[in-house]
Amino acid sequence: MKTLRILKYTFTVIGVAMLFGALASYNSTSAFIDRATETSGIVTELVLSRSSDSTSYYPVVAFQDASGREIVFQSRSGSNPPSFRRGERVSVLYEPSAPENAQINNFFSLWGMSLIVGGLGLVFTLVGGGMVLFGVLKGRSKAYLEQHGTEVLAKFASVEQNTSLTVNGRNPFRIVCQWQHPQTGELHVFRSDNLWFDPSDHIQQETVPVLVDESNLKRYWVNTSFLPKLAG
Repeated sequence: MKTLRILKYTFTVIGVAMLFGALASYNSTSAFIDRATETSGIVTELVLSRSSDSTSYYPVVAFQDASGREIVFQSRSGSNPPSFRRGERVSVLYEPSAPENAQINNFFSLWGMSLIVGGLGLVFTLVGGGMVLFGVLKGRSKAYLEQHGTEVLAKFASVEQNTSLTVNGRNPFRIVCQWQHPQTGELHVFRSDNLWFDPSDHIQQETVPVLVDESNLKRYWVNTSFLPKLAG
């Protein structure tokens, strides 16, 4: 449980930081384009870069600045298969005051970093923020039921593992209980919040208290306060 709490806040912080990084990269590229001069260059070679799980080709481009000086630079973005060929003529953007600060004038070379970092940041933020929001809404629902809900005694049915959630290779447990509505005769199945220990040996009673919202029986909270608290 502590690991899950750490994960959701870590994901959120990393995601927000990456989104700020993507914004900074976007602003930096926009400012570079405003200052830059466009010219033509030639791809002189493709530099092979290998990592543990991927291979990329980075184009090396030569061009002449406004003073006629030849400048050679390696693109910051690579791909596999390569996006350019040796001898291919490409559009180049460079800063007149620092011609070594040059980039190939195509979409991915200019905006690829912002897109990748922003996309990852969005995923991390949605996952972490979603977990945080879910916890907040669940806490509010529980508080509402404690104040306005009706307690019913549901018959203990079983203990199940929630295989839809895995943390450190472990699945939490949930108490499953059933209650038949006295007026409608409908059978309602209630599941407790996730428990990070098997509660089977600690359930001696036949019924489990459940707080329900009478206007919406899908809104409920299984009271597991009778169980021993898990040591931190």
